Amino acid sequence: MASMESLAASARSLLNLELTPGQIAAFQTYADELRAWSGRFNLTAITDPQSIQIKHFLDSLTVLKALPPGWGRLRLVDVGTGAGFPGLPLKIICPELRLTLVEATGKKVAFCQALVAKLRLNGVAVLKARAEELGQDPAHREQYDWALARAVAEMPVLAEYLLPLVRLGGHVLAQKGEGGPAETHAAESAVRRLGGQLGQILPVELPGIVETRYLVIFDKVAATPPAFPRRPGVPSKAPVK
Repeated sequence: MASMESLAASARSLLNLELTPGQIAAFQTYADELRAWSGRFNLTAITDPQSIQIKHFLDSLTVLKALPPGWGRLRLVDVGTGAGFPGLPLKIICPELRLTLVEATGKKVAFCQALVAKLRLNGVAVLKARAEELGQDPAHREQYDWALARAVAEMPVLAEYLLPLVRLGGHVLAQKGEGGPAETHAAESAVRRLGGQLGQILPVELPGIVETRYLVIFDKVAATPPAFPRRPGVPSKAPVK
């Protein structure tokens, strides 16, 4: 449990967030399951306890810097969630959150489903799907308050994945590395075409990590044109300009 106590200290200092004993225990279970599954299925290259808590858990929780007061009542979709990041750490912090995890790789979907069951997290949907398909599905198109993604694709591609999923007045949040600001400004034309506009770019400093990370927020100011998102695979091959 010592490593999770370290996570608790980092969350307190960086985010002014007090983790409860139950939340600390949940993160410990998460880390244990992640390491066990990664030994069999190569879910993530990050498997040492210290890196899991900083590069996975704490990095996911930095999304709180951008979310509004009362965010726990919102409907969030996490696209390309992988092993559940950033969605499941946010759900551990706020059990009331209505969360949908979207992942195309079966073994990662299975891990997320198993973890949700083990932690008894209610109000979580885990979907094996492509973002391009979901964005054209009336059950999901423009149905979410926030769409999140972490290190999934370049910004024009990510915008085509995420903006169709959020309602008018909703928001998209992309977690990006040190090239985030330049990548964002280069994609502003594509974002406008998809119904969004740049809201803000928030820098994030993680303990022990040299490179600055960024939270990039786009506001949904117009309906996404019906042609978007395009068929699976097309956005990455021919990004919107």
